[in-house]
Amino acid sequence: MQITLEIPDHVLLPQQDKTSLAQLLKLHTALLLFQSGQLSRGAACEFAGVDIYTFLAACKQHHIETISTDMDEIEAEVIRFKQLRAA
Repeated sequence: MQITLEIPDHVLLPQQDKTSLAQLLKLHTALLLFQSGQLSRGAACEFAGVDIYTFLAACKQHHIETISTDMDEIEAEVIRFKQLRAA
């Protein structure tokens, strides 16, 4: 799918071209969709057109959590670990 956006020329930085702006917009959109739970990590990488390492580095740079484990999951793991240890 292709989407066309109208972006004023004056928003480009002097050293930035249309291709680099398009890549930046794709990455930032993927980060936002990943952060909001609308895309998985793999789908976000595909959307942005980057590999997993580049995507994870961008997540780190923008303080976006890449692992989401809720308290119930942690408690279940602790119980499971205690059961295995007692056996």
